[in-house]
Amino acid sequence: MQDDDFSLFKNEMRGIKPIKHDRAETGKPKTDQAQIAKLRQAATIRSETTTVDGLSDQFVIDVGPEDELMWARDGVQDSQMRKLKLAQIPFEGSLDLHGMTVEKARETLWAFLAEATKLEVRCVRVTHGKAVRLDGKRPMIKSHVNTWLRQHPQVLGFASCQAKHGGTGALYVMLKRTMMEGRDE
Repeated sequence: MQDDDFSLFKNEMRGIKPIKHDRAETGKPKTDQAQIAKLRQAATIRSETTTVDGLSDQFVIDVGPEDELMWARDGVQDSQMRKLKLAQIPFEGSLDLHGMTVEKARETLWAFLAEATKLEVRCVRVTHGKAVRLDGKRPMIKSHVNTWLRQHPQVLGFASCQAKHGGTGALYVMLKRTMMEGRDE
């Protein structure tokens, strides 16, 4: 039977030429690794003016590029966290922190969460990237976002996204809502 399958396959492939190279042409220019290294180095340099927003960098939780993240504030039901992880709570806003310095990412995230809270948004997506670094260290923005979200008073919990929404390079973030109408049971 196997010989039969092989023969059939061989017959179907007659006249087909093998691909000589194994890389797809995406049309994108090659990445400038020196420029990326320079930008990443610049992202690690702290500016002297730190906004007092309650987000501390004193104890940053180091995470790996492929680590799945999940955290919930005390009192958040497991069923809600399961729904969040499975993308059953739709996100109503999205923020991409790629390429930002740590300080810029912090300011942008704080402003984004403030706006989402003001608009009574239940869930947002924050894309932090995986940033597999050339120097072998852990991803900066991902590690900081993981730490900051745990400290933010409006964050109830977060979980790594489904692959279609960014996988371990993004988070679904569940926020507190203050209005009484329209609350989930």
